[in-house]
Amino acid sequence: MKIHVKTLARLEEVLAQEIAEIGGTDIEIGKRIVSFEGSLKQVYRANYELRSAVRVLIPIQSFKARHEDELYRNIRKIDWSEYMTNHQTLAIDSVVVNTPAFRHTKYAALKAKDAIVDQFRANTGRRPNVSVDRPDLRVNLHINQGQASVAIDSSGDSLHKRNYRTQTGPAPMNEVLAAGLILLSGWKGDSLFLDPMCGTGTLCIEAASYAWNIPPQINRSNFGFMKWANFDEKLWEEVKAKAQKNRKTSGPQILGSDKDFKSIKIAQQNIDAAGMSDKIEIQRKKFEKLVPPEGPGIIIMNPPYDERLGVEDIGALYKMMGDQLKQQYAGYEAWIISSNMQAFKQVGLRPSKRIKLYNGPLECKFQKYEMYTGSKKAAKA
Repeated sequence: MKIHVKTLARLEEVLAQEIAEIGGTDIEIGKRIVSFEGSLKQVYRANYELRSAVRVLIPIQSFKARHEDELYRNIRKIDWSEYMTNHQTLAIDSVVVNTPAFRHTKYAALKAKDAIVDQFRANTGRRPNVSVDRPDLRVNLHINQGQASVAIDSSGDSLHKRNYRTQTGPAPMNEVLAAGLILLSGWKGDSLFLDPMCGTGTLCIEAASYAWNIPPQINRSNFGFMKWANFDEKLWEEVKAKAQKNRKTSGPQILGSDKDFKSIKIAQQNIDAAGMSDKIEIQRKKFEKLVPPEGPGIIIMNPPYDERLGVEDIGALYKMMGDQLKQQYAGYEAWIISSNMQAFKQVGLRPSKRIKLYNGPLECKFQKYEMYTGSKKAAKA
């Protein structure tokens, strides 16, 4: 079957690599989506094992939807009894762009919902109910320039929900973005990992999960496909058992630190909830006071941007970061994500790589700094 996997902007390439590793074929990269051919097994594996995926969708129909009547008629033509019963619940997720007939996205979702429940009422005398939280069937509707595509959502809740987050800090990083940063960095889980501004621990948890090859959804027990008529429980158990068998028995040091006591306390709770307490060490310490282990290693950090977290002197903070990297981190690769381009200049180091990303609505750069022992020329020689 054709399978569509949604992701965050600029993570399409790493998602495509992940899809190839679970056996996907005919992979096509789009904007915030990667499509491939696969079986029900790949649907299950995509939900359970892909780190940079947000949702796994199965397209069922496409048609013209230039106005509300055309949308209603074409949605109602689909035989919805193949996907749910009138005793189950549904929800519609919709996105509408460049189609003036629809005043807003929710209006398109309302018309699609009407078409589905009207079909059931006409055929059975009873209509299914709508449920925003954990519906039995989640339908994905996308309309662009009057062309609609309809898919059923096999994930249920968004796949960024890994079920280890007990609490959040003031500016938590999305788990999919954290995993995406790790994959984009090229780190293979074979050297020390350090996040010196770890906040509530998301980057450290995602790094440990990747390094030990632990499925990102190991703590999650509910997926949309479990309520489908064709749910194959035996196949699902086989997928989970194979993933468990592929876990590594050893891994690198994963270290995190932060100056904020409350953040460290929450991070430890999240690490415990993720089952990673034996794989991650965290401590309360300011970055400027931190003495790192000898390299080689990798640093991935998400410092304040002075957007959501107010910082008195953001330039001084970034200058301190650059000074520490130069003085303390020979042999490390350092990656920093930030939306503050002026503050980035205060780091005082020339990045060897820049990647444009988004952290929520904020346009960011993810920049790599290579910390050599001695001169760059001598280190490369």
